[in-house]
Amino acid sequence: MSNENIALSDCVLIRRDFTTPIAFHAGRYYHADDFYAAVKYWVRQLQAQPFQRYALFTEDAYPFSVLLFALFHAGKQVWIAGNNRPGTAQQLQQHDCRLIGDWNKGKLFDYYLTATDALALSLSPLNLEETQLVIFTSGSTGQPKPIEKHLIQFQLEITALEKQWGKLLGSAEILATVSHQHIYGLLFRILWPLSTGRCFHSPIYINPETLVNAIQTGAACWVASPAHLKRLDQNSPWIGIAGLSVIFSSGGALNEVARQQINANSGQQVIEIYGSSETGGIGWRQFEMAWQLFDGLRLSCLDDCWQLSSPYLQIIPFAKGEENEPFQLDDQISLQDDGLFIMHGRADRIVKIEEKRLSLSEMERRLAETPWVAEAFTVAITKSRDVVGAAVVLTEAGSNTLKIEGRNALIRQLRASLYQWFDSIVLPRKWLFLDSMPLTTQGKIDQYLLNALLDTDNQRLPQVQGVCIKLNTVKLTLKVPEDLIYFPNHFSTYPILPGVVQIAWAEYFGKLFFAIDQSFLAMEVIKFVKAIQPGNTVKLTLNWNMSPDKLHFQFRSEDGIYSSGRLVYAAKCREQP
Repeated sequence: MSNENIALSDCVLIRRDFTTPIAFHAGRYYHADDFYAAVKYWVRQLQAQPFQRYALFTEDAYPFSVLLFALFHAGKQVWIAGNNRPGTAQQLQQHDCRLIGDWNKGKLFDYYLTATDALALSLSPLNLEETQLVIFTSGSTGQPKPIEKHLIQFQLEITALEKQWGKLLGSAEILATVSHQHIYGLLFRILWPLSTGRCFHSPIYINPETLVNAIQTGAACWVASPAHLKRLDQNSPWIGIAGLSVIFSSGGALNEVARQQINANSGQQVIEIYGSSETGGIGWRQFEMAWQLFDGLRLSCLDDCWQLSSPYLQIIPFAKGEENEPFQLDDQISLQDDGLFIMHGRADRIVKIEEKRLSLSEMERRLAETPWVAEAFTVAITKSRDVVGAAVVLTEAGSNTLKIEGRNALIRQLRASLYQWFDSIVLPRKWLFLDSMPLTTQGKIDQYLLNALLDTDNQRLPQVQGVCIKLNTVKLTLKVPEDLIYFPNHFSTYPILPGVVQIAWAEYFGKLFFAIDQSFLAMEVIKFVKAIQPGNTVKLTLNWNMSPDKLHFQFRSEDGIYSSGRLVYAAKCREQP
């Protein structure tokens, strides 16, 4: 197939060859006629509604593309959020957004993807300068903020991407382990393929094994993130990975160990993309330390702050020939004589702990240099006394030290290593040991989850010391604080943890990890076998069964089971249009 370049304004209107699918979704291919009919159906529905602003979230990419272009053609403004959590939905509604898509986890949304083109409705090309898209994402403060875009910005970037890598991709199908609800996934998974006639796969593949097994043709591209690529090991499907046309990665820098491992086992040299929601793509690199700017972009330094000039930055209706205002970057950069640049981490991860300045990025790097740590993430916890919390993925040596010498001994060794570089007052006081770093749907470290685990209310919740995450299962190591508010009255001479508190903890952590939004219905087979006392260390195992919506929990230790049971939630139902 020779790839055709189609402007985003005409993606729905161009009637392509029937033999060329545009998407693979729910076990079947969808073609241009299917896409056109589904978009027209939704345009008619949306035009009949008075709302102007819509917050769009879907689990899969093809339904997202149908609703996205239907909203565009209906003259609506589209807001895209990184997740569909209740708090995010509430914030979007405060911005006068009408929710559309997979916002209610208890209901299935009908997308009418098999609608037929029987409507007497004519669609016109989109105006790229006027059609708006708002990315609702966390800024440097961690608070979500709206970032307004226009389709012309995406069109310019797609043109540059196709010029740079179009021949390399050829007719490859696009598969991904990252979400389309982020600007990187939106561009690489949906808009670029739609604009160039490449077929994209709708689901987010949970691991490289399922991705490789889903390849329908000989040519395929993997849209990945460093978090996914760093998890590849000797058991990964290297033969399938070697057969990929290209691997893209964005969301952070891929470390040297991972790059070398991928190249040694598959021959692939990952193409890394550097950018942000505000700026779009900035630069790229392939098997090198230095980054190269995309054509037409320029870096400059003013008062020790780096600024970017880029055609993708325009946030008011596009004005041809006008120079965009430069954008101040939050990254520390050194520019080389040949025009390439080196990244040194985010400048805005400088915090103050008890009046001492600390680079969290540097602390993470120093932890990863020790023989016990494979990956680290640190946070500043502000309470009566500011402290640092560290979430750490252990190496084999670290796991062995934890098992043989114990938690306290390992922490002492880690603090001793950090003491070579940092004042004792800024060394981490809260530690969380993980089997793997938790990720968002964009493949980035789930900072919200790690903050919640490290910064707990120790008067009401246990101290989380360790986490092991598997599909639909989480195992937590919990230390029961001796000063919990529940102990004095239960009982004063022999304090034990009330059963109702154990159930509340199970639900709290269940909702934290599994995003359970259904209404609580009942409890089943609740058993209390042994008493949990102050200072105990217990293991809490949680298993979420989505059908029939039950959360199984069990508290236990080496001494045996303390309690177990099931929490039952409202069953899912189908939402009517």
